[in-house]
Amino acid sequence: MTGPGTYWRTLRHLRLQQVLGRIRFRIARPRPDMRPSPPQRTPSGPWAAPARREASLVGDATFTFLGERHALDAIGWDDPEVAKLWRYNQHYFDDLNAFDAGHRAVAHAGLVTRWIAENPPASGTGWEPYPVSLRIVNWIKWAMGGGALSANAAHSLAVQARWLCRRLEFHLLGNHLFANAKALVYAGLFFEGPEANEWLGLGCSILAREVCEQVLPDGGHFERSPMYHALAVEDVLDLVNLMDAAGEATLPLRAEIAQRLPAMLRWLQALSHPDGSLALFNDTAQGIAPANGELMRYAAALRFAPTPGTDALVMHLPDSGYLRVEIPPMVALLDLAPIGPDYLPGHAHADTLSFELSIGSQRIIVNGGTSCYGLGARRRYERSTAAHSTVTVDEEDSSEVWSGFRVGRRARPGVPQVTQEGARCEVECTHDGYRHLPGQPLHHRRWSFDPGALTVTDSVGNPRLPALAHFHLAPGLMPSPTGPGAWVISDRSGELCSVEVLCGASRLEPSTHSQRFGAVESTHCIAIALQDGSATTRWTW
Repeated sequence: MTGPGTYWRTLRHLRLQQVLGRIRFRIARPRPDMRPSPPQRTPSGPWAAPARREASLVGDATFTFLGERHALDAIGWDDPEVAKLWRYNQHYFDDLNAFDAGHRAVAHAGLVTRWIAENPPASGTGWEPYPVSLRIVNWIKWAMGGGALSANAAHSLAVQARWLCRRLEFHLLGNHLFANAKALVYAGLFFEGPEANEWLGLGCSILAREVCEQVLPDGGHFERSPMYHALAVEDVLDLVNLMDAAGEATLPLRAEIAQRLPAMLRWLQALSHPDGSLALFNDTAQGIAPANGELMRYAAALRFAPTPGTDALVMHLPDSGYLRVEIPPMVALLDLAPIGPDYLPGHAHADTLSFELSIGSQRIIVNGGTSCYGLGARRRYERSTAAHSTVTVDEEDSSEVWSGFRVGRRARPGVPQVTQEGARCEVECTHDGYRHLPGQPLHHRRWSFDPGALTVTDSVGNPRLPALAHFHLAPGLMPSPTGPGAWVISDRSGELCSVEVLCGASRLEPSTHSQRFGAVESTHCIAIALQDGSATTRWTW
C-alpha cells in the first residue's frame, strides 16, 4: 500500500533541479531544427574498435531484445503492445557495432535509411532523449568504423543533436544525463564549425560535473549497480576513443576521465564472479552491457588497464560500499552499500547485506536478478528483500521499494568491521532498514571466512518479530538433504559444497533467478527462520 507517507519519504530526497527540470520538460514544446548539418570533421588520430555486444538483428529486419523477438514489418517502430524498454532497444541501433556487424552492413544501411523515413523528427519513442542519445553515439561509432553513413543520415544526426540540446534529462540526472552529454560530445567531435563546438562545449561542461559525482573515488558508479557501472566503463572508453581519433586528446575532459578509468576497470573485476558474470546487486542483468572481456579488450586497445591488485584476500571498496573476499577456490561478494544516491534510487533493490558466493567457476549463492522493468508483480518481487540472499523481518522489505523505480524509506548500513588473521577473515555490518518496526530492530550480519568454510550469523534486535534469512541457490544446483537442516549441494559434475543450519528452523523452498532480461529460471532457496532473533549457517567445501 502506498499512501501520503510513502510519497513523502520518496519525494523529500529529490533535488530542486529535478523538480524544476520535470516541469520544464513537460511544458516545453521545442520544434525540430531542420537546417543543413555542419561539415564533418576529418579524423586525425587512430580509431579503436569499440566493445561489441551480441547481435540483435537476427533476420531480415527482425530483432531480438530482452528475450523477445519481433519483426519490424509486423510491429513497426512504436507498437504500444510491445514493452517500452524493448522499443527503446529497437531505436538504439546497438547492432551496428555488434559482433560480426560487417556481415550485416547492407542491412544496417537500409535500416538507418528506413528509420529516418519512418520516424519523423520529434515523433514517438525514438525521439525520447535517451534513445536519441544512444543512437547518435552508435551511428557515429558505425561511421568511424567505416559504415556507409549517407548525407541524409548525417543530416538526421545533426537534427537529433539539436533536438537533444532542448530535451536534456535534468529531471532524471544520473546515467540518463550522462548519456545525453556523451551524445553531444560525440556530435561535437564528429562535425566541425561553430554549431558543433557548441554541442561539444555543452556536453563537456555537463560531463565535467557528472564524472566527478557519478564515478566514486574507489572507481564504482554511484548508482551501485554493476550493470550500470559496466555501461559507464563503456561510456568513458568511447569518449576517450573519439577524442583521440578527432585530434582532441588535450581536452580537459579526457584527462578527467582517463585518471578514473583504471579504478573503474578494477571495480568491474571486483564485482564479477570467476565465471565473468556480474554480481546481481540492484538492477543488474547480463547481456545489457558488453561482456567484461570485451570491455577489457577495448580498454587495452586504448592503453588502459585496471589498477593493479594486491594479494590481500579482502578487497574493500569503501566509497561504493562493496567488499570482495577471495580465498581460492571461493569468492564472496558482499553488499554493505547504501542503495544509491538519495535523489536517484530508481535502480535500487532492497538488498542490503545480501551476498553472492562462487566456488571455482560455479556460482553457489546468488541474488534473484532482474528480468524486467515496469510496474508488474514480477518487478515488485525482484526488487524485494525476499528475492535476495539476506534477511526479511516481519515480511517487510529492508528498503521501501515501490512502483517500478521508486524508494521511500531507505536502509542505512553502518560502518563495516573487517578483521583478518592469516587466511581467515571476518566481516560484520548492521543496517537500520527495519527501524520503523516495533522495537526499532537492527539487522546485524557476520560473515566468518576460513579456508574451505563460511559461517553466516544473523541477528535481529527484536526477537519477537518473525525474521527469515534467505540463501538463494544458483540455477542448476541440486540440494540433497543429509539430515535435519543439512544439505549437500551438487551440480551435474558432482558435489560442490555442504550447508548446515546451526541455529534456526530451516526449510527448502522453490525460488526463481534471472540472469538476463526476459529469462526466469527455477531454482531453490534455503530459508531459515531466526530463533530468539538469531540464525547461524555454515557452508563448507
